[in-house]
Amino acid sequence: MSRAAGRDVPGTEPPGTDVPGTESPGTDPRGRSPRVLPCGEDAVLVELADLDAVSDLAEVLRTDPPPGVVDVVPAARTVLVRGDVRRRAAWLAAVTRAAAAGPPADRPGDGSAAVDDPTGRVVDIPVVYDGPDLVQVARETGLSVEEVVARHLAGGPGGYRVAFGGFAPGFAYVVGVDPRLHVPRLTTPRTRVPAGAVALAGDYTAVYPAASPGGWRLLGTTSVAMFDVGRGRDAAALLRPGDVVRFTPSPALPRAVAAPRAAPPSAPPRAPDRTVSPPSPVASPPPVASPPPVASPPPVASPSPLSSPSPVAPSPPVISFRAAGTTSSVISVPAVTSAAGAPVVTVLATGPLLLLQDLGRPGLAAVGVPRSGAADPDALRRANRLVGNRPSAAGLEVVLGGLVLRCAATTALALTGAPVAADLDGTPVPHGAAVRAPAGAVLRLGSPPAGLRTWVAVRGGLAVPAVLGSRSADVLSGLGPAAVRPGDVLPLGDDVDGLPELPLPDGPVPGVEVPGVEVPGVDVPGVEIPGAEVRAAEGPGVEVPGPVLLPASDGPRLDHLDARGRAALWGTVWDVSPASNRVAVRLAGAPLTRRALGEPPSEGLVAGAVQVPPDGQPVVFGADHPVTGGYPVVAVLTREGRARAAQLRPGQQVRLTRTGVPPQHPA
Repeated sequence: MSRAAGRDVPGTEPPGTDVPGTESPGTDPRGRSPRVLPCGEDAVLVELADLDAVSDLAEVLRTDPPPGVVDVVPAARTVLVRGDVRRRAAWLAAVTRAAAAGPPADRPGDGSAAVDDPTGRVVDIPVVYDGPDLVQVARETGLSVEEVVARHLAGGPGGYRVAFGGFAPGFAYVVGVDPRLHVPRLTTPRTRVPAGAVALAGDYTAVYPAASPGGWRLLGTTSVAMFDVGRGRDAAALLRPGDVVRFTPSPALPRAVAAPRAAPPSAPPRAPDRTVSPPSPVASPPPVASPPPVASPPPVASPSPLSSPSPVAPSPPVISFRAAGTTSSVISVPAVTSAAGAPVVTVLATGPLLLLQDLGRPGLAAVGVPRSGAADPDALRRANRLVGNRPSAAGLEVVLGGLVLRCAATTALALTGAPVAADLDGTPVPHGAAVRAPAGAVLRLGSPPAGLRTWVAVRGGLAVPAVLGSRSADVLSGLGPAAVRPGDVLPLGDDVDGLPELPLPDGPVPGVEVPGVEVPGVDVPGVEIPGAEVRAAEGPGVEVPGPVLLPASDGPRLDHLDARGRAALWGTVWDVSPASNRVAVRLAGAPLTRRALGEPPSEGLVAGAVQVPPDGQPVVFGADHPVTGGYPVVAVLTREGRARAAQLRPGQQVRLTRTGVPPQHPA
């Protein structure tokens, strides 16, 4: 993978700081009216004049979010707003009005980034100024080491505040650096920056929440945990956009930032003046590694514990099945449970990769936490519906088959996604239908002839401990449970919302009607079958053999491609790179040509965003995408396109097809 193509994933420099303290070519000058740019079916990117305007709009939307808004992600010059696509018109109108309203009446929006009247909390961070770059920063700025320390402690005229998050969970871009301390990044990034490093780059300062590569100048260290899931969903990130930061000198601090995550302290109390005292030294999240290829299990560190089996309870309840499309009960079976009331399933074998997934962690992107969740959420929803679960119940995401699973209790199972040959104690299991699994039954999955991922739902859902409200494994940030291994015992929960569905005797497989690939007997999104005819998105009823088609709309930065690049974006047949995984599908082909606009400042990303780094090779972001990035997003896959992308294997060919373009909305 080229260095350029890896800029927006951990293992590289935090995005958006290539030219610290300057405006990249192509960005709006201060004073231009806000623009609301389409960013896929369920998001818009609001482009603003300066960081003050960004902070104002983000604060308004966080304080009084329009109905349907899910995520508000401020960045250097933009605010990404993502919401419920079914309520898009309402929340888009509210966002547009808020962007047009301008700064509050008591502050004219002069770009000062002052924090005299902060809207957030005040957070004190003690620092030992022992960083390896302290002397070099003093030389480059013409200051003494003591002056560098004093100026970093004091900040600029307005003090420090958190502008936005990104790069990694808990990584906060703090503005208000004294102009005398504006220094560029290192020419060659370090391969490892320790957790707790207090760093400087341009007009930003930050604390690395976890060990990772990075190129910022290191001034000191702190033992304060910047990110700790033990503090709960709302307090996991110590710093949030709008918070005021005060760095305080500390003569010596214990180096305890690498303690195990399993024993975090409780959240620190808030003082009446909204000042947050630093918590005790605790664990940072696990080191963030570069994502592996799809066929290799990712290094998801510090797994949440999986439960052990318990004795079987003597008096089980009853599970009733119903025929699909009816309300009549057609069969009742005993449901064996553990003495603790929770049945279990035991994993006997896995294929290349087996992950727990639900619908992810929405609403935390502003503090650097990706949504994650199933690579194709609709496929998981269908599987859950078939067994009578709530849509958000956790299931198994199986890469390239190979799963062997034993049910300790009588339950119901369903498979969706890439079709595989499957059997339950030797009896074939249909794809896209609920089946009864007696106590002790063993489910076996073969390898899919095409496609990549199959989802397995079990009645009640998988009840492993949740992390920040989700049981999803996130390969980018390391949050959530580790990859499932043979011998793991997974408890079942009670995340049910109805009765399982049995397929109608002569009807089609329920819940798997997604256009895109025509396969006799079953339709599966994004799965390329040799000899199958793919229905082109441009013309209903037109069937042409060829590459997998990925429908997409224009992205907010399509103007960064020149005329030849825009034509090639929609006309090129791309190869799927072996470096693809849940973070992104990387495409290889003739490089897209770009205009000489430079890179945009760091701005929010969505699943399905098609980003073009300087090497011209598109990167299509998946479920575990970073929350911000610094390369232009030229297209965004539709919901159907994301489902197809989730089934792509390395070596397959794809082509982006242009759909109706959402209109721009001047504020």
